[in-house]
Amino acid sequence: MAQTFDICIRGTGIVGKTLALLLARERLKVALLPAPGPRGAAAADVRAYALNAASRHLLESLRSWPDEEHATPVRTMQVQGDHDGAVHFDAATQGVDALAWIVDVPALEARLTEAVRYQPQVEWVESPVPAALTVVCEGRASSTRQEFGVDFQVTPYPQHAIATRLECERAHGQVARQWFLPDGILAFLPLGGPQGNSVAVVWSVLQDQAAPLMALPPEEFAKKLQAASQEVLGKLVLSAERAAWPLQLAKADRWCGALPASGKNPRSWVLAGDAAHNVHPLAGQGLNLGLADAQALAGMLQGRDYWRSVADVRLLRRYERERKAALLPMGLATDGLQQLFSRHEGPLQALRNWGMKGFELSGPLKNFVARQAMGIH
Repeated sequence: MAQTFDICIRGTGIVGKTLALLLARERLKVALLPAPGPRGAAAADVRAYALNAASRHLLESLRSWPDEEHATPVRTMQVQGDHDGAVHFDAATQGVDALAWIVDVPALEARLTEAVRYQPQVEWVESPVPAALTVVCEGRASSTRQEFGVDFQVTPYPQHAIATRLECERAHGQVARQWFLPDGILAFLPLGGPQGNSVAVVWSVLQDQAAPLMALPPEEFAKKLQAASQEVLGKLVLSAERAAWPLQLAKADRWCGALPASGKNPRSWVLAGDAAHNVHPLAGQGLNLGLADAQALAGMLQGRDYWRSVADVRLLRRYERERKAALLPMGLATDGLQQLFSRHEGPLQALRNWGMKGFELSGPLKNFVARQAMGIH
């Protein structure tokens, strides 16, 4: 007899595998289908994500949190404006062990893959299979989203992100650093554990600067980063290849819908993660939002009435409303900051630096923003 599935998840990235594990815990039978794409040798993944306390708790509940070497706690965050405006966040002030953890993507992927391997309710498949619910977790370039007729509304930024890794002369001291520069936004994220001296780099640069920077010899590129970071970590040496991609603000107009029924059985689809929304990386919240999607969808399906199918569109629309509402303030905040710091007029520069100084001294407002970003409500 052919295998039957409750849910087919298209996309096996971090969000897809996390959702598969959450659903399998509810005794749902899950098919996991890799997103379509080239099958050749993949380049080394240089990405790292800043994950908040909510994301850590979720991944720990699935026994998928990486060890300390691959999940470096951030004790302090320093944000520097393009003049003398600055904002500092400190874990001790917030009464927490860490503001966030900088997680190495390959290490997290490996832990999730291992967890999936030992979950009998999840099965890897090589092509789409019939299921009551299809969840699309294929990322920003999803082909299934297009197949389902979803309009993905994209607002491109005139910027590309460049990511790489650095070995630094000085230890990072568990400090995440960000500079709002006249020609872009630079972030150094601590790696290698509390005593480490390596960082992940995300450098958002003007579109026409990306190709020349990518073409520089490694030593010259490292010197550019050294100057942009004001040599705060001393001499820098590239320890990985560089990757670049265009930045965008994007959202799907619909996150769920019905599919043609299979006999008397209803079928539906729903979006999660980057297939549903993209935000600017300056706040480091992209994966936190995607993992929150997975948790909300799994919770919605777990708490459904016994007589409701997982394909119930009214249930899926409730998930869509909840997640759109949660996404809205983060999208507005990151877009507003990107727009503000991309302008070079004197009055705006003075305004934003005045604003950073005021925010630094704001007390309750600063604490509220910090706790929201940490996933503590």
